[in-house]
Amino acid sequence: MNEFSSPVLDRVTKGDLCAGCGACAALAPQAIAMQMAAPGFLRPVVSAPIDKETDEAIAAVCPGLGQSVDAQGRKDDPLWGPYLSMYQGHATDDRIRHAGASGGALTALAQHLVTAGTVDAVITVAADPDNPTGNVVRQVTDADAILQTAGSRYAPSAPLADLNDILDQKTRRFGFIGKPCDIAALRAMEERDPRIADRIPVKMSFFCAGVPSQTGAEAVVTALNADPQAITAFRYRGNGWPGHATATWPDGSTRSMTYNDSWGNILADHVQFRCKVCADGTGAAADIVSADAWHCDARGYPIFDERPGISLMVARTALGADILNQARDAGAITLAAFDPANLAQMQPGQYGRKRVLAARLAALAVLRRPFPIYRGLNLQAAMRYAPIKVLLRNFLGTAKRVLRSKS
Repeated sequence: MNEFSSPVLDRVTKGDLCAGCGACAALAPQAIAMQMAAPGFLRPVVSAPIDKETDEAIAAVCPGLGQSVDAQGRKDDPLWGPYLSMYQGHATDDRIRHAGASGGALTALAQHLVTAGTVDAVITVAADPDNPTGNVVRQVTDADAILQTAGSRYAPSAPLADLNDILDQKTRRFGFIGKPCDIAALRAMEERDPRIADRIPVKMSFFCAGVPSQTGAEAVVTALNADPQAITAFRYRGNGWPGHATATWPDGSTRSMTYNDSWGNILADHVQFRCKVCADGTGAAADIVSADAWHCDARGYPIFDERPGISLMVARTALGADILNQARDAGAITLAAFDPANLAQMQPGQYGRKRVLAARLAALAVLRRPFPIYRGLNLQAAMRYAPIKVLLRNFLGTAKRVLRSKS
């Protein structure tokens, strides 16, 4: 048993609320390290004493414990958060559009930021060369290297764990692409450390349905009748829209399955609990957020047939709006007007979770379990979009899960 502890991290652990972002490790690098824990999530391990001031700093930035959002005069949708403008479009370079998970928007924007000199490098997540289903955090400095990171990575990552290495690079400016919880933590850290605004001026994210475990990724590979230890590369998505989950062997041969099979039938069942009580799967704290602008059938369900990708792009800040316009003017992306009224149909998962979240949190409160505290994310207003029976089902479902975990 570890002799050292953190009251804040103990509370996070008790509630199974860790998002795995690595912010705590950045705040206490001599005492906390992110390590893989069963069933395959990155979790903080405390190896030295943590003083009260540091523990309070962790509490203030940990997205597992909550998030605060201030619309500050922007449009503020109860389901989709604060924003200035929404578009649909795609990367103009067909290679990027094909490689990206949707329309290649984030890849094209990252390339634009570097080639325009807005930043010197982009911090993003890429496949781990030593563990093809896993992730590593990379600093990419040119268009070709950025293209190599295109495509979703449905596996744990802790991009904030080594934040101090970034902040020590005093002459370089970075763009940052991370999960909504990563961005929320980074914004909270920025309030305490003004270096972050200077070193990482651009923060981009994506609509996130949750982080599956490493075990989930291995289950996908196993379903392809493969040994996870034998493959040399693995893509979760991309190379088409939505693209296939594809494993590659040393001889170059591949096996793949559809996005609906990999995510819908396997990975979604391995998502960490914190993601099920997330109020911000849409990146409210980012400058720019991208998502799949799915086509829908006559019943209103997304169609996952392969086709050229289309991205939703949301400018949440004035900086984000400027970058989108500059990237369009530079020929990196296309932008077309988008009606937010269509978003619930395009993103039914995000719509469904946000509107029932208050009920899930209420179940945790009734059972006296730790739960995230959200401010400015309009959970009461979002709840009005859900029928009473749906809210009750989510309340009871969350309560049953908690009670099962105690037994």
